[in-house]
Formats: sequence, structure tokens, C-alpha cells
Amino acid sequence: MVINDLEKDIKIKCIEEGMTQASLANKIGKKSQYINHIVKNNDGVVNKTFLQMMEGLGYDVELVYVKREVKNHE
Repeated sequence: MVINDLEKDIKIKCIEEGMTQASLANKIGKKSQYINHIVKNNDGVVNKTFLQMMEGLGYDVELVYVKREVKNHE
């Protein structure tokens, strides 16, 4: 099982970045309805087979978010 509340996490990260889900969808070339579906459903975010394997091994999955550093190309 995924421990994270992915819907809440996405909403919080959008707020932190000053971005709406619609602008996020546009940025990654998806429709806002698709983003909303994925966020609410949670099934499409983490591979189901991977989760089954980890659960079979006795593990839950917790995602950790690390802000990427922007590098200046000189």
C-alpha cells in the first residue's frame, strides 16, 4: 500500500509552487481532467505490480519528494 495521500501531496506542492492543477497539466502536456482523475484515483501513479511485489515482501511504499536543484547552463 502507498502510505502517502497523493491527492493531498499534489495539491500542497501546487500551492507551494503557485501553480494550479490545470497549469501543471498544461506544463506536462496533459488535460486537467486527466490529472484530476489520476490524483483522485491513485491507481495510475504507482505501478500496481510493483506495489503487489513490495506488499508480498512485507513492505508498504512511502514516496519522498526531493526538490530538484535548477542548474545554470553557462
